[in-house]
Amino acid sequence: MSSRRYARGWGALSLAVGAVLVSTAAQSPDRDSEGESWAAGSRDATAVVAVDGCAGGGLCSGPRHSVVLGGDRVLTGRPFTLGPRATGPVELALRTPGVLADVTVTDRRGRRIAGTQSADHTRWTSAAPLPAGARYAARLVVDGTGTGGARRARLDFRTAPMPAGERLTVTFGPGDGGTYGVGRPITAELSRPVPEDAPEARRAVERALDVRSEPHVDGAWHWVDSATLHYRPRTYWPAHATIRVHSGLDGAHIGGGLYGGPSRPLTFTTGARIEAVTDVSAHRMTVFRDGEPLRTLPVTTGKPGYRTRGGIKVVLGKEPLVRMRGDTIGITRGSTDFYDLEVRWATRVTWSGEYLHAAPWSLDAQGNEDVSHGCTGMSTEDAAWLFHTVREGDLVRVVNGYGKPMTPFDNGFGDWNLSWSEWLRGSALATDATGPAPGPLAGALDPAL
Repeated sequence: MSSRRYARGWGALSLAVGAVLVSTAAQSPDRDSEGESWAAGSRDATAVVAVDGCAGGGLCSGPRHSVVLGGDRVLTGRPFTLGPRATGPVELALRTPGVLADVTVTDRRGRRIAGTQSADHTRWTSAAPLPAGARYAARLVVDGTGTGGARRARLDFRTAPMPAGERLTVTFGPGDGGTYGVGRPITAELSRPVPEDAPEARRAVERALDVRSEPHVDGAWHWVDSATLHYRPRTYWPAHATIRVHSGLDGAHIGGGLYGGPSRPLTFTTGARIEAVTDVSAHRMTVFRDGEPLRTLPVTTGKPGYRTRGGIKVVLGKEPLVRMRGDTIGITRGSTDFYDLEVRWATRVTWSGEYLHAAPWSLDAQGNEDVSHGCTGMSTEDAAWLFHTVREGDLVRVVNGYGKPMTPFDNGFGDWNLSWSEWLRGSALATDATGPAPGPLAGALDPAL
Protein backbone atom coordinates (compact mmCIF):
# COMPACT_ATOMS: atom_id res chain seq x y z
CA MET A 1 0.00 0.00 0.00
CA SER A 2 1.46 3.40 -0.95
CA SER A 3 2.28 6.13 1.57
CA ARG A 4 -0.14 8.45 -0.29
CA ARG A 5 -3.02 6.16 0.59
CA TYR A 6 -2.03 6.31 4.25
CA ALA A 7 -1.96 10.11 4.09
CA ARG A 8 -5.47 10.24 2.62
CA GLY A 9 -7.22 7.89 5.03
CA TRP A 10 -6.62 5.59 7.95
CA GLY A 11 -2.97 4.73 8.46
CA ALA A 12 -2.56 1.04 9.27
CA LEU A 13 0.03 -0.71 11.35
CA SER A 14 0.13 -3.68 13.64
CA LEU A 15 1.41 -3.96 17.18
CA ALA A 16 0.85 -6.35 20.04
CA VAL A 17 0.45 -5.25 23.65
CA GLY A 18 2.39 -7.90 25.51
CA ALA A 19 3.41 -9.67 22.30
CA VAL A 20 6.27 -9.41 19.82
CA LEU A 21 6.00 -6.47 17.40
CA VAL A 22 6.96 -6.73 13.75
CA SER A 23 9.04 -3.67 12.86
CA THR A 24 8.58 -1.88 9.54
CA ALA A 25 11.01 0.85 10.51
CA ALA A 26 14.50 1.18 9.12
CA GLN A 27 17.24 0.52 11.64
CA SER A 28 18.52 3.65 13.36
CA PRO A 29 21.06 4.24 16.10
CA ASP A 30 18.83 6.91 17.61
CA ARG A 31 16.61 5.63 20.45
CA ASP A 32 14.41 7.36 23.00
CA SER A 33 14.50 6.76 26.76
CA GLU A 34 12.22 3.75 26.32
CA GLY A 35 14.54 2.04 23.90
CA GLU A 36 12.31 2.51 20.81
CA SER A 37 13.78 3.14 17.38
CA TRP A 38 11.82 6.07 15.99
CA ALA A 39 14.17 9.06 15.78
CA ALA A 40 15.05 8.29 12.18
CA GLY A 41 11.44 8.94 11.19
CA SER A 42 10.76 11.79 13.58
CA ARG A 43 11.63 14.47 11.02
CA ASP A 44 8.58 13.41 8.99
CA ALA A 45 6.45 12.29 11.91
CA THR A 46 2.89 13.41 12.34
CA ALA A 47 2.84 12.05 15.90
CA VAL A 48 4.46 9.58 18.26
CA VAL A 49 2.04 7.49 20.35
CA ALA A 50 3.04 5.25 23.25
CA VAL A 51 0.92 2.15 23.84
CA ASP A 52 0.93 0.45 27.21
CA GLY A 53 -0.98 -1.93 29.46
CA CYS A 54 0.39 -1.83 32.99
CA ALA A 55 -1.49 -2.78 36.15
CA GLY A 56 -2.43 -0.15 38.68
CA GLY A 57 -2.96 2.68 36.23
CA GLY A 58 -0.38 4.97 34.65
CA LEU A 59 2.19 4.06 32.06
CA CYS A 60 4.92 1.58 32.93
CA SER A 61 8.19 2.96 34.19
CA GLY A 62 9.90 0.33 32.07
CA PRO A 63 9.98 -0.01 28.26
CA ARG A 64 6.75 0.60 26.35
CA HIS A 65 5.66 0.50 22.72
CA SER A 66 6.17 3.72 20.75
CA VAL A 67 4.46 4.10 17.41
CA VAL A 68 5.52 6.73 14.89
CA LEU A 69 2.78 8.04 12.63
CA GLY A 70 4.69 9.55 9.69
CA GLY A 71 3.58 12.02 7.04
CA ASP A 72 4.91 9.81 4.27
CA ARG A 73 5.51 6.52 6.00
CA VAL A 74 4.40 4.51 9.01
CA LEU A 75 6.94 3.19 11.45
CA THR A 76 6.71 0.91 14.46
CA GLY A 77 9.15 0.36 17.24
CA ARG A 78 11.51 -2.55 17.34
CA PRO A 79 10.13 -5.97 18.32
CA PHE A 80 9.21 -5.87 22.00
CA THR A 81 7.51 -7.98 24.64
CA LEU A 82 5.85 -6.38 27.65
CA GLY A 83 6.53 -7.96 31.02
CA PRO A 84 4.03 -9.62 33.36
CA ARG A 85 2.80 -6.25 34.65
CA ALA A 86 0.94 -5.61 31.40
CA THR A 87 -2.37 -6.71 32.85
CA GLY A 88 -4.03 -3.35 33.51
CA PRO A 89 -5.99 -0.89 31.38
CA VAL A 90 -4.53 -0.11 27.96
CA GLU A 91 -3.30 3.45 27.48
CA LEU A 92 -2.54 5.42 24.33
CA ALA A 93 -0.39 8.48 25.05
CA LEU A 94 0.59 11.19 22.58
CA ARG A 95 4.26 12.06 23.13
CA THR A 96 4.67 14.82 20.56
CA PRO A 97 2.96 18.26 20.39
CA GLY A 98 -0.74 18.17 19.65
CA VAL A 99 -3.88 16.50 20.98
CA LEU A 100 -5.78 13.28 20.45
CA ALA A 101 -8.84 14.90 18.94
CA ASP A 102 -10.66 11.57 18.83
CA VAL A 103 -9.96 8.00 19.94
CA THR A 104 -12.18 5.04 19.10
CA VAL A 105 -11.14 1.54 20.13
CA THR A 106 -13.18 -1.49 19.05
CA ASP A 107 -12.87 -5.24 19.50
CA ARG A 108 -12.90 -7.68 16.60
CA ARG A 109 -16.72 -7.78 16.69
CA GLY A 110 -16.86 -4.02 16.22
CA ARG A 111 -18.02 -3.27 19.76
CA ARG A 112 -16.67 -0.03 21.14
CA ILE A 113 -14.36 -0.24 24.16
CA ALA A 114 -15.17 2.30 26.87
CA GLY A 115 -12.37 4.67 27.81
CA THR A 116 -11.60 8.20 28.96
CA GLN A 117 -9.44 11.03 27.70
CA SER A 118 -7.14 12.96 29.99
CA ALA A 119 -7.98 16.61 30.62
CA ASP A 120 -5.34 17.79 28.14
CA HIS A 121 -6.43 15.24 25.51
CA THR A 122 -2.99 13.69 25.22
CA ARG A 123 -3.84 10.29 26.74
CA TRP A 124 -6.67 7.76 26.38
CA THR A 125 -7.17 4.99 28.96
CA SER A 126 -9.52 2.02 28.66
CA ALA A 127 -12.10 1.85 31.43
CA ALA A 128 -11.03 -1.68 32.35
CA PRO A 129 -8.23 -4.13 31.55
CA LEU A 130 -8.71 -5.80 28.21
CA PRO A 131 -8.89 -9.61 28.01
CA ALA A 132 -5.71 -11.44 27.09
CA GLY A 133 -5.22 -12.88 23.65
CA ALA A 134 -7.75 -10.59 21.92
CA ARG A 135 -7.49 -8.25 18.92
CA TYR A 136 -8.43 -4.58 18.91
CA ALA A 137 -8.37 -1.61 16.54
CA ALA A 138 -7.70 1.96 17.68
CA ARG A 139 -8.67 4.78 15.33
CA LEU A 140 -6.99 8.08 16.19
CA VAL A 141 -7.42 11.64 15.04
CA VAL A 142 -4.30 13.65 15.93
CA ASP A 143 -4.55 17.44 15.70
CA GLY A 144 -2.24 20.38 16.32
CA THR A 145 0.90 18.67 15.04
CA GLY A 146 2.05 21.56 12.89
CA THR A 147 1.56 19.54 9.73
CA GLY A 148 -1.30 21.56 8.36
CA GLY A 149 -4.32 19.76 9.78
CA ALA A 150 -5.64 16.71 11.58
CA ARG A 151 -4.24 13.31 10.66
CA ARG A 152 -5.90 9.94 11.09
CA ALA A 153 -4.37 6.59 11.91
CA ARG A 154 -5.49 3.06 12.69
CA LEU A 155 -3.61 0.90 15.15
CA ASP A 156 -4.37 -2.82 15.15
CA PHE A 157 -3.13 -4.51 18.32
CA ARG A 158 -3.44 -7.71 20.27
CA THR A 159 -3.21 -8.19 24.00
CA ALA A 160 -0.78 -10.75 25.33
CA PRO A 161 -1.83 -14.41 25.19
CA MET A 162 -2.80 -16.02 28.47
CA PRO A 163 -0.07 -18.03 30.16
CA ALA A 164 -0.60 -21.78 30.39
CA GLY A 165 -2.51 -22.98 33.42
CA GLU A 166 -5.97 -23.50 34.84
CA ARG A 167 -8.65 -20.98 33.90
CA LEU A 168 -11.43 -19.55 36.05
CA THR A 169 -14.78 -20.31 34.41
CA VAL A 170 -18.37 -19.91 35.56
CA THR A 171 -21.55 -21.95 35.26
CA PHE A 172 -24.75 -19.90 35.33
CA GLY A 173 -28.15 -20.99 36.59
CA PRO A 174 -31.04 -21.58 36.12
CA GLY A 175 -30.10 -24.52 33.95
CA ASP A 176 -30.09 -24.00 30.21
CA GLY A 177 -32.69 -21.28 30.19
CA GLY A 178 -36.44 -21.55 29.85
CA THR A 179 -39.21 -19.69 31.68
CA TYR A 180 -39.10 -19.21 35.45
CA GLY A 181 -40.88 -17.33 38.18
CA VAL A 182 -39.95 -13.75 39.04
CA GLY A 183 -38.26 -14.86 42.27
CA ARG A 184 -35.57 -17.02 40.67
CA PRO A 185 -32.14 -15.50 41.39
CA ILE A 186 -29.28 -16.00 38.96
CA THR A 187 -26.55 -18.28 40.28
CA ALA A 188 -22.90 -18.27 39.25
CA GLU A 189 -20.74 -21.25 40.24
CA LEU A 190 -17.01 -20.57 39.83
CA SER A 191 -14.60 -23.32 38.85
CA ARG A 192 -12.11 -22.05 41.43
CA PRO A 193 -12.68 -20.24 44.74
CA VAL A 194 -11.88 -16.54 45.05
CA PRO A 195 -11.29 -15.87 48.76
CA GLU A 196 -12.74 -12.95 50.67
CA ASP A 197 -9.25 -11.62 51.39
CA ALA A 198 -8.71 -11.05 47.64
CA PRO A 199 -11.07 -8.08 47.08
CA GLU A 200 -9.45 -6.97 43.82
CA ALA A 201 -9.89 -10.45 42.35
CA ARG A 202 -13.54 -10.49 43.47
CA ARG A 203 -14.10 -7.12 41.86
CA ALA A 204 -12.53 -8.40 38.64
CA VAL A 205 -14.92 -11.36 38.66
CA GLU A 206 -18.01 -9.23 39.31
CA ARG A 207 -17.11 -6.73 36.61
CA ALA A 208 -16.91 -9.59 34.13
CA LEU A 209 -20.32 -11.10 34.95
CA ASP A 210 -22.83 -9.08 32.97
CA VAL A 211 -26.60 -9.23 33.50
CA ARG A 212 -29.07 -7.39 31.31
CA SER A 213 -32.85 -7.56 31.37
CA GLU A 214 -35.66 -6.33 29.16
CA PRO A 215 -37.31 -4.37 30.67
CA HIS A 216 -34.30 -3.00 32.51
CA VAL A 217 -33.93 -3.36 36.28
CA ASP A 218 -30.96 -2.64 38.51
CA GLY A 219 -29.45 -5.52 40.43
CA ALA A 220 -26.26 -6.72 42.09
CA TRP A 221 -24.18 -9.82 42.70
CA HIS A 222 -23.79 -11.20 46.22
CA TRP A 223 -20.97 -13.55 47.25
CA VAL A 224 -22.62 -16.53 48.94
CA ASP A 225 -19.25 -18.19 49.46
CA SER A 226 -15.84 -18.13 47.79
CA ALA A 227 -17.07 -20.02 44.71
CA THR A 228 -20.78 -19.03 44.49
CA LEU A 229 -22.50 -15.76 43.63
CA HIS A 230 -26.21 -14.93 43.39
CA TYR A 231 -27.68 -12.02 41.45
CA ARG A 232 -31.05 -10.39 42.12
CA PRO A 233 -32.72 -7.02 41.55
CA ARG A 234 -33.75 -4.76 44.41
CA THR A 235 -37.25 -6.21 44.09
CA TYR A 236 -38.42 -9.18 42.03
CA TRP A 237 -37.81 -9.55 38.30
CA PRO A 238 -40.50 -7.98 36.12
CA ALA A 239 -43.11 -10.38 34.77
CA HIS A 240 -42.55 -11.53 31.18
CA ALA A 241 -38.97 -10.25 31.15
CA THR A 242 -35.98 -11.56 29.20
CA ILE A 243 -32.73 -11.87 31.16
CA ARG A 244 -29.36 -12.39 29.48
CA VAL A 245 -26.26 -13.35 31.43
CA HIS A 246 -22.79 -13.26 29.92
CA SER A 247 -19.29 -13.84 31.27
CA GLY A 248 -16.47 -11.57 30.15
CA LEU A 249 -13.97 -13.64 32.11
CA ASP A 250 -12.36 -15.19 29.05
CA GLY A 251 -8.87 -13.73 28.92
CA ALA A 252 -9.43 -11.40 31.88
CA HIS A 253 -6.69 -11.19 34.48
CA ILE A 254 -8.18 -12.16 37.84
CA GLY A 255 -5.12 -11.87 40.05
CA GLY A 256 -1.66 -13.35 40.41
CA GLY A 257 -1.27 -15.87 37.60
CA LEU A 258 -5.00 -16.62 37.33
CA TYR A 259 -6.89 -15.76 34.16
CA GLY A 260 -10.48 -16.31 33.14
CA GLY A 261 -11.59 -18.89 30.62
CA PRO A 262 -14.62 -19.27 28.33
CA SER A 263 -18.06 -19.79 29.87
CA ARG A 264 -21.45 -20.50 28.37
CA PRO A 265 -23.90 -17.56 28.40
CA LEU A 266 -27.46 -17.89 29.67
CA THR A 267 -30.79 -16.50 28.53
CA PHE A 268 -34.08 -17.10 30.33
CA THR A 269 -37.48 -15.48 30.61
CA THR A 270 -39.94 -14.88 33.42
CA GLY A 271 -43.62 -15.72 33.37
CA ALA A 272 -46.45 -14.00 35.18
CA ARG A 273 -45.79 -12.95 38.76
CA ILE A 274 -47.24 -15.82 40.79
CA GLU A 275 -47.17 -15.50 44.57
CA ALA A 276 -48.67 -17.91 47.09
CA VAL A 277 -49.17 -16.18 50.45
CA THR A 278 -49.90 -18.38 53.46
CA ASP A 279 -51.42 -16.63 56.47
CA VAL A 280 -50.55 -19.10 59.21
CA SER A 281 -52.83 -17.58 61.84
CA ALA A 282 -55.80 -17.65 59.45
CA HIS A 283 -54.93 -21.14 58.06
CA ARG A 284 -55.44 -19.82 54.53
CA MET A 285 -53.28 -19.57 51.42
CA THR A 286 -54.14 -17.00 48.73
CA VAL A 287 -52.53 -17.36 45.31
CA PHE A 288 -52.02 -14.19 43.26
CA ARG A 289 -51.21 -13.70 39.59
CA ASP A 290 -49.80 -10.28 38.72
CA GLY A 291 -51.34 -8.90 41.91
CA GLU A 292 -54.82 -10.29 41.36
CA PRO A 293 -56.11 -13.10 43.65
CA LEU A 294 -56.77 -16.37 41.84
CA ARG A 295 -57.87 -18.66 44.64
CA THR A 296 -57.88 -18.97 48.45
CA LEU A 297 -57.19 -22.43 49.87
CA PRO A 298 -57.69 -23.77 53.42
CA VAL A 299 -54.37 -25.17 54.65
CA THR A 300 -52.62 -26.59 57.67
CA THR A 301 -49.01 -25.74 58.54
CA GLY A 302 -46.40 -26.89 61.07
CA LYS A 303 -47.52 -27.77 64.58
CA PRO A 304 -45.54 -26.84 67.73
CA GLY A 305 -42.04 -28.27 67.50
CA TYR A 306 -42.25 -28.38 63.71
CA ARG A 307 -43.27 -24.83 62.82
CA THR A 308 -43.24 -23.79 59.17
CA ARG A 309 -40.48 -21.33 58.36
CA GLY A 310 -41.61 -17.75 57.88
CA GLY A 311 -40.57 -15.31 55.20
CA ILE A 312 -40.10 -15.53 51.44
CA LYS A 313 -39.27 -18.78 49.68
CA VAL A 314 -38.95 -19.71 46.03
CA VAL A 315 -40.33 -22.80 44.31
CA LEU A 316 -37.36 -25.14 43.75
CA GLY A 317 -39.18 -27.85 41.80
CA LYS A 318 -42.27 -30.04 41.59
CA GLU A 319 -42.79 -33.78 42.09
CA PRO A 320 -46.13 -35.43 41.23
CA LEU A 321 -45.40 -38.23 43.71
CA VAL A 322 -42.80 -38.24 46.48
CA ARG A 323 -42.16 -40.54 49.42
CA MET A 324 -41.84 -38.67 52.73
CA ARG A 325 -40.33 -40.28 55.83
CA GLY A 326 -39.90 -38.86 59.31
CA ASP A 327 -36.31 -40.06 59.67
CA THR A 328 -35.22 -37.62 56.92
CA ILE A 329 -35.90 -34.76 59.35
CA GLY A 330 -34.64 -36.53 62.47
CA ILE A 331 -37.81 -38.30 63.69
CA THR A 332 -36.88 -41.82 64.80
CA ARG A 333 -38.86 -44.87 63.76
CA GLY A 334 -41.22 -45.99 66.48
CA SER A 335 -41.89 -42.43 67.59
CA THR A 336 -45.52 -41.26 67.64
CA ASP A 337 -44.46 -38.51 65.24
CA PHE A 338 -42.84 -40.85 62.73
CA TYR A 339 -44.43 -41.06 59.27
CA ASP A 340 -43.80 -42.87 55.99
CA LEU A 341 -46.15 -41.65 53.27
CA GLU A 342 -46.46 -41.38 49.50
CA VAL A 343 -47.50 -37.81 48.87
CA ARG A 344 -49.04 -36.41 45.69
CA TRP A 345 -48.70 -33.02 44.01
CA ALA A 346 -45.67 -31.89 46.02
CA THR A 347 -44.20 -28.44 45.35
CA ARG A 348 -40.76 -28.11 46.98
CA VAL A 349 -39.63 -24.86 48.65
CA THR A 350 -36.60 -25.96 50.72
CA TRP A 351 -33.86 -28.51 50.18
CA SER A 352 -34.48 -29.94 53.65
CA GLY A 353 -37.91 -31.18 52.56
CA GLU A 354 -40.53 -28.48 53.05
CA TYR A 355 -43.29 -28.86 50.48
CA LEU A 356 -46.76 -27.60 49.64
CA HIS A 357 -48.62 -30.86 49.02
CA ALA A 358 -51.81 -32.88 49.14
CA ALA A 359 -52.67 -34.05 52.66
CA PRO A 360 -56.02 -35.89 52.50
CA TRP A 361 -55.43 -37.32 56.01
CA SER A 362 -55.71 -33.81 57.55
CA LEU A 363 -58.82 -32.45 55.81
CA ASP A 364 -60.56 -31.71 59.11
CA ALA A 365 -57.59 -29.61 60.30
CA GLN A 366 -57.18 -27.62 57.09
CA GLY A 367 -58.45 -24.11 57.63
CA ASN A 368 -58.66 -24.68 61.39
CA GLU A 369 -55.40 -25.78 63.04
CA ASP A 370 -51.76 -26.64 62.44
CA VAL A 371 -50.99 -30.35 62.49
CA SER A 372 -48.16 -30.92 59.96
CA HIS A 373 -44.44 -31.50 60.49
CA GLY A 374 -43.53 -28.25 58.72
CA CYS A 375 -45.07 -28.66 55.28
CA THR A 376 -48.16 -26.83 54.08
CA GLY A 377 -50.94 -29.38 53.58
CA MET A 378 -54.15 -29.01 51.58
CA SER A 379 -56.75 -31.10 49.81
CA THR A 380 -55.72 -33.26 46.85
CA GLU A 381 -57.80 -31.11 44.50
CA ASP A 382 -56.22 -27.87 45.75
CA ALA A 383 -52.70 -29.33 45.70
CA ALA A 384 -53.15 -30.47 42.09
CA TRP A 385 -54.41 -27.03 41.10
CA LEU A 386 -51.45 -25.33 42.81
CA PHE A 387 -49.01 -27.82 41.28
CA HIS A 388 -50.19 -26.95 37.78
CA THR A 389 -50.35 -23.20 38.48
CA VAL A 390 -46.85 -22.51 39.83
CA ARG A 391 -43.45 -23.00 38.19
CA GLU A 392 -39.87 -23.04 39.42
CA GLY A 393 -38.92 -19.57 40.64
CA ASP A 394 -42.43 -18.55 41.75
CA LEU A 395 -42.80 -16.95 45.17
CA VAL A 396 -44.12 -18.56 48.35
CA ARG A 397 -44.53 -16.21 51.30
CA VAL A 398 -45.41 -17.28 54.85
CA VAL A 399 -46.78 -14.55 57.14
CA ASN A 400 -48.26 -14.30 60.65
CA GLY A 401 -46.57 -17.52 61.72
CA TYR A 402 -44.53 -18.82 64.60
CA GLY A 403 -41.59 -20.54 62.92
CA LYS A 404 -38.03 -19.42 62.46
CA PRO A 405 -37.34 -17.17 59.46
CA MET A 406 -36.21 -18.67 56.17
CA THR A 407 -32.42 -18.45 55.86
CA PRO A 408 -31.00 -16.69 52.78
CA PHE A 409 -28.82 -19.32 51.12
CA ASP A 410 -28.34 -22.67 52.87
CA ASN A 411 -31.78 -24.23 52.34
CA GLY A 412 -33.08 -22.99 49.03
CA PHE A 413 -33.47 -19.50 47.59
CA GLY A 414 -34.14 -17.30 50.58
CA ASP A 415 -32.32 -14.41 48.91
CA TRP A 416 -35.33 -12.09 49.13
CA ASN A 417 -35.27 -12.17 52.94
CA LEU A 418 -32.26 -9.85 52.89
CA SER A 419 -32.92 -6.12 52.64
CA TRP A 420 -31.35 -4.34 49.68
CA SER A 421 -28.67 -2.76 51.88
CA GLU A 422 -27.85 -6.19 53.34
CA TRP A 423 -27.69 -7.65 49.86
CA LEU A 424 -25.27 -4.97 48.66
CA ARG A 425 -22.92 -5.67 51.52
CA GLY A 426 -22.24 -9.01 49.84
CA SER A 427 -21.03 -7.34 46.64
CA ALA A 428 -17.37 -6.49 46.07
CA LEU A 429 -18.47 -3.56 43.88
CA ALA A 430 -21.22 -1.99 46.00
CA THR A 431 -20.55 1.57 47.10
CA ASP A 432 -23.56 2.36 49.27
CA ALA A 433 -27.06 1.24 50.18
CA THR A 434 -28.71 3.01 47.26
CA GLY A 435 -27.31 0.83 44.48
CA PRO A 436 -24.35 -1.09 43.19
CA ALA A 437 -21.29 0.29 41.49
CA PRO A 438 -21.39 0.46 37.68
CA GLY A 439 -22.32 -2.84 36.08
CA PRO A 440 -19.70 -5.37 35.01
CA LEU A 441 -19.71 -4.87 31.27
CA ALA A 442 -19.88 -1.11 31.61
CA GLY A 443 -16.20 -1.22 32.49
CA ALA A 444 -15.27 -2.85 29.21
CA LEU A 445 -17.78 -1.86 26.52
CA ASP A 446 -19.16 1.56 25.77
CA PRO A 447 -22.72 1.66 27.27
CA ALA A 448 -23.85 3.97 24.48
CA LEU A 449 -23.63 1.13 21.98
